[in-house]
Amino acid sequence: MNFSRPRWLAALWVLSFLFIPLSISHAAEPAAAVPKKTAIANTECMDCHEAEFKPRKKGEAPVWIGVRPEVFAKSVHAKLNCVDCHATIAETPHASKLAPAQCASCHDKPAAQFAASIHGMSHKLGASDAATCISCHGSHDIVPVKQADSPVFKLNLPKTCGTCHDDAKLTKEYRMGKSEAAGHYLDSIHGKALVKMGLIVAPSCNDCHGVHDIKRSIDKDSHSNHANIAQSCGKCHVGIEEIYNTSVHGQLLVKGDKRGPVCTDCHSAHDIEKPATAHFKATSDQSCGKCHQDRLEHYNETYHGKAMALGQPNVASDVAACYDCHGHHDVFPVSDPRSRLSKDKIVGTCAQCHAGANVQFTKFQPHANPLDKVNYPVLNKVFLFMTALLIGTFGFFGLHTVFWLFRSIYLYLTDSKTFREAIVKSETDDVQFTRFSPFERFLHLMVVTSFLLLVITGMPLKFYYTDWAKTIFNLMGGATVARALHHFGAVITFGYFVLHIGSLFTSFWQRRSSIRNPATGRIELLRIWRAIFGPDSMVPSFQDWRDFVDHQKWFFGKGPRPQFDRWTYWERFDYFAVFWGVFMIGVSGLIMWFPIFFTHFLPGWAINIALVIHSDEALLAAGFIFTFHFFNTHFRIEKFPMDTVIFSGRVSKTEMLHERKRWYDRLVADGRLEDYRVKDEWEGRKQMAKAMGFFFFGTGLVLLVLIVYAMTSRLGH
Repeated sequence: MNFSRPRWLAALWVLSFLFIPLSISHAAEPAAAVPKKTAIANTECMDCHEAEFKPRKKGEAPVWIGVRPEVFAKSVHAKLNCVDCHATIAETPHASKLAPAQCASCHDKPAAQFAASIHGMSHKLGASDAATCISCHGSHDIVPVKQADSPVFKLNLPKTCGTCHDDAKLTKEYRMGKSEAAGHYLDSIHGKALVKMGLIVAPSCNDCHGVHDIKRSIDKDSHSNHANIAQSCGKCHVGIEEIYNTSVHGQLLVKGDKRGPVCTDCHSAHDIEKPATAHFKATSDQSCGKCHQDRLEHYNETYHGKAMALGQPNVASDVAACYDCHGHHDVFPVSDPRSRLSKDKIVGTCAQCHAGANVQFTKFQPHANPLDKVNYPVLNKVFLFMTALLIGTFGFFGLHTVFWLFRSIYLYLTDSKTFREAIVKSETDDVQFTRFSPFERFLHLMVVTSFLLLVITGMPLKFYYTDWAKTIFNLMGGATVARALHHFGAVITFGYFVLHIGSLFTSFWQRRSSIRNPATGRIELLRIWRAIFGPDSMVPSFQDWRDFVDHQKWFFGKGPRPQFDRWTYWERFDYFAVFWGVFMIGVSGLIMWFPIFFTHFLPGWAINIALVIHSDEALLAAGFIFTFHFFNTHFRIEKFPMDTVIFSGRVSKTEMLHERKRWYDRLVADGRLEDYRVKDEWEGRKQMAKAMGFFFFGTGLVLLVLIVYAMTSRLGH
């Protein structure tokens, strides 16, 4: 054993053994007791506050008033005394009115957040109806947040928040902005996923607005502030947020530009629906239009825009919306290679709907403004020409019709007896002559049916902004059905046109001997002239000009009523108007019907020109037929209510002498009058033909009224 240590260290070691028992004896003594406030037992509170049934109003079921011990025992506060929350109670019984329970004594952080929230600040400003802890969590029945029967459990939040936010009176009084917010949320894709499908990962109110830190959207640190919305949505839609942040819209937001649209600008806040639905697609254009109104205005004038505005159920698959071309969350400037409309990607973008699209096709201008002569010079000139044609035609024939109408009224008022007798005699005259062959009447039937079908299916697109246009499209079954019917009407149009041209060549071939001199057998120019411009031809001649001048003189009482030959000048105009219309409407319609084919040799902006020509020429044709043509054939006093010659193919001798005496005299002079005389069972078919005529006639008048209404209503705006 080594005893070499210093003596003082050994002495210290001995003394330590002496003091250890002393220190232990002092530590074992209890500390002086701190006086503690005696807790009031919960049983004392329950003597007065135990729940019981109390009736409400007469006829209503009773409700619990007070605290139910069995419910409180299951709450998260079951082990607490009443005075732990109601700290102001010093003794029982207490004052009749107590201060609210002090949640902050245990939940200091949530309480601090709540105090700075919109709910807490509202209370500070005296809004007694603003939500408190009890409003959301309950009072004596508070259960864990993740327990299914908690009012703030994720599935129950919409109902809890809706207690105030679906209350129309509260939302109006406190200017909450969105009324019935919870109700709208429940109908949204988020609400249906959470409540109906039970997908707990779906966002509820607190995921977007916060929990205890809910603030007004104008507050910069609010979850629903414009600058923070993308980040809030990005908590779930991570990939989409990343794409959005790089887009032209996201970059605006990064720069602090408030014009930069965020998720709620396109998807809304509480009414979010599946982007694949037709309704979302139809309303998406209006969302884009809030910032791009000038682009939307001219997009609406294209087929896509018009069909979209008519709101058809199948519009999602048939019509291109803004995002089909520009992108969804990945919108970039056209100059950016990432853009769907960049020069390397635009053909593929168009080919999504238009298989076989080429570079020429992509030159179509979906936002072209026909009034902009700087950027769209050719389109502007075409638009001005068509506008001048419309105004000029309606102006000229409008005056012509007014003059004729007043002259007829004047004659009727001065000699109504003669007028009525002439009408009756023309109806009852047994001597009748053929004016239209069965083939010509068949062609006219094709003209009438196809024309009405084209107008009924086409004019709603022209006046897409009216309610009647939407009604007609709905009755037809939508844009797809209307388009198919319109194409069918076009096929009939081309059909009767080809048949008529064929009949002209056949007729000319059969009468080819008439252009030769019988004596010499040579073809003579004079005979060709008579064949082309003679009275039996529909080609206008100098005689038509003379008839027009004489007619104008008669309008003003400056000359006798002119007599006409087989065809009048206005009938020849109508005839060639059909040729003009079939060419203009037909060619432009074919370009729009088969754009891929035509853009193999035409630039894409030719489609824009075709649209203007087709639309305005169709309006001109419909307006002309339903006004001036109807007046000339049906509205005139001597013809009213209908001239049935096109159905019967015959004209009475009385009417022939009254209106076409030159034709009658020519037939008499040529000895051909008897060749035209007819007498068969027309009377038996007369009523059926009239019924058909009145149907076509009435349909035209209804369409005329709708067109006039649509045009005047737009002028009013």
